[in-house]
Amino acid sequence: MHSAMENMFSQLIQEIGEDVSREGLADTPKRAASAFRFLNSGYHRSLESVLNNAVFEADTEDMVIVKDIELYSLCEHHLLPFIGKCHVGYLPQGKVIGLSKIARIVEMYARRLQIQERLTKQIADAIQQAVNPKGVAVVVEAKHLCMMMRGVEKQNSVMTTSSMLGLFRNHSSTRAEFLDLINR
Repeated sequence: MHSAMENMFSQLIQEIGEDVSREGLADTPKRAASAFRFLNSGYHRSLESVLNNAVFEADTEDMVIVKDIELYSLCEHHLLPFIGKCHVGYLPQGKVIGLSKIARIVEMYARRLQIQERLTKQIADAIQQAVNPKGVAVVVEAKHLCMMMRGVEKQNSVMTTSSMLGLFRNHSSTRAEFLDLINR
């Protein structure tokens, strides 16, 4: 029995003029449906489940940065991938978040149909909600296949977005320190 999504992929393949029953494509609708579910698995996660109680008391107020977190997402306009990296920084205020949880937050929001601008803000807001720091900074740099494979076909363009909250927004020296550290 085929799922509704498998039937839709089968129809798509037929609509482009292919024979979905030929050997190389016979199982493609099933594989494509499975891949699409995985690529959008972020809809089935919540911030609470991702954090999994990994918020800890800490007396540090020094900047915490996790940089070069790989991300893979699908552009909501063309359903094509955008691929890049995310840099997250925050200024603790009595609490810190488990290191791997920052990457898991990025993953949760990236595994949804997205635009990069919203993804960047969602990550910053989630860190803010998780530990209520004095400030949060998020920078995402990504290449969009919708711009590389179709349309203007510009292969080397990179989109950069940022979301700065609290002290990162209000103090240029704090923002500059973060940007300097992620660019080393």
